[in-house]
Amino acid sequence: MMSEIINMLVFYIGLILVFLGGILDLLAAIGMNRFKNFYLRLHAATIGAIGGGFYPLIGLGLISLTLDWMGTNRFYVAGISFTTAFFLVLTAPVGSHALAQGTHKSRIVEPEPIVVDRLREDEEKGLIEK
Repeated sequence: MMSEIINMLVFYIGLILVFLGGILDLLAAIGMNRFKNFYLRLHAATIGAIGGGFYPLIGLGLISLTLDWMGTNRFYVAGISFTTAFFLVLTAPVGSHALAQGTHKSRIVEPEPIVVDRLREDEEKGLIEK
């Protein structure tokens, strides 16, 4: 009895995470279309990658753990989902940071409106390479 309640709770938490990921993907797509600046669009893309990828993968892993008809394959699906979500959380912010830093250093896109640019100040002082 208690096991069935826990399975149902985990299943519905997984469904909520999958739907949350879909909503975040939709918001990221709207942000990619509406934002005018490269850096804001990069932020929206990162939210789409992390929020739209991480939460559904965790939800899929939780859902697969509750499906008894899958047998032992449910543990493989859950393990792959959790591992992929973990690597996504590790690599997506690093990739977006590298894109932003490379774009800033090459001065292809100027951040607008600019209030303070500590990176450019450090370049002018010679503290870091241009």
